[in-house]
Amino acid sequence: MTTQHIVNVSGGKDSAACALLAAERGRPFRLVMADTGHEAPVTVDYAHQVAEFVGRPLEIARADFSEQLARKRAMVEADWLAKGVPADRVARALEVLQPTGNPFLDLCIWKGRFPSRKAQFCTDFLKSRTIEDGIVRPALDAGPVVQWLGVRRDESLNRRDAPILQRVRRSDAAHDIVFYRPIATWTAADVFAHLARRGLPPNPLYRQGMGRVGCFPCINAGKGELAEIGRRFPEAVEKLMAWESLVKDASKRGAATFFASDVTPEGAALGRRLKRQARAWVLRHHPDIPEATEDGKPSPAFAARLTARMAEISASAPWPRADEVFLWATTDRGGRQFNLLDRIAAEDGLACSSQYGLCE
Repeated sequence: MTTQHIVNVSGGKDSAACALLAAERGRPFRLVMADTGHEAPVTVDYAHQVAEFVGRPLEIARADFSEQLARKRAMVEADWLAKGVPADRVARALEVLQPTGNPFLDLCIWKGRFPSRKAQFCTDFLKSRTIEDGIVRPALDAGPVVQWLGVRRDESLNRRDAPILQRVRRSDAAHDIVFYRPIATWTAADVFAHLARRGLPPNPLYRQGMGRVGCFPCINAGKGELAEIGRRFPEAVEKLMAWESLVKDASKRGAATFFASDVTPEGAALGRRLKRQARAWVLRHHPDIPEATEDGKPSPAFAARLTARMAEISASAPWPRADEVFLWATTDRGGRQFNLLDRIAAEDGLACSSQYGLCE
């Protein structure tokens, strides 16, 4: 029985290197991509360029949240008014809880929020599950699968022990799967060098200040990346502003911002201030609930009241919107001063600003 090789690509450097390595084997493989709906157009184009370079068709899978949106719409219609949600908020939620055709946006409308560092559900729902359900699981019914992943150990602490080969026994499929991470021990410099040796240019975004090129922008994008996106791709800022409005309407609290509330100094200060206010409110209105248990540990009851109060007062708080975050990204000195050198560079035609030294 022939083993099937499936190579994941995202439009980034690491998955491109994996595709090149798979092509060098000289044996058939499938090239697959999860279209999240939140990639930059240039990244989608680059994924097709990689496919053409290695001579394989690009199979694209997209998540569909139509059923989840329908279930949430029914739940909102049946329960929200009874739970004290204002009627106008219920009406807005019912209006927006419809499929848009964009997987990322539909996921966030269903959840009533955007992903965060602590709840990074985007990767799971939009990439892992989409490739698993649409491509890997059907393939496993036909035979064993080796899935190639562009994972490097030096990317993060979570990946530092990633094995190069990992066999997973499947009780829900006829065959096992092997995860293959051929560049696990490589550095970013190794990846770019490999692309250069094979004659495949990297995604152009790497020369435009981006450290990551999957989601555009990623919720974890750094200040420098956001500044470059805001200068070079103002349409990306406009997109996020529109998405914030839609997801806000789908939220039970009536609040949703793309970026974490503490990404700007103002947002972080607001969060600290609201937490102090919430704590004072709980102490005043629930004096019978101790803040700590007898052994000095935080009281679960107090923490629950604090969380509930924070949710109440946070809904109407002026958290930083996407446009405010992008504006802050162009500043220095904690947001108090605009970067004159960056402005001059922008006026001179947005010169190369690679984080990986690709401009030389």
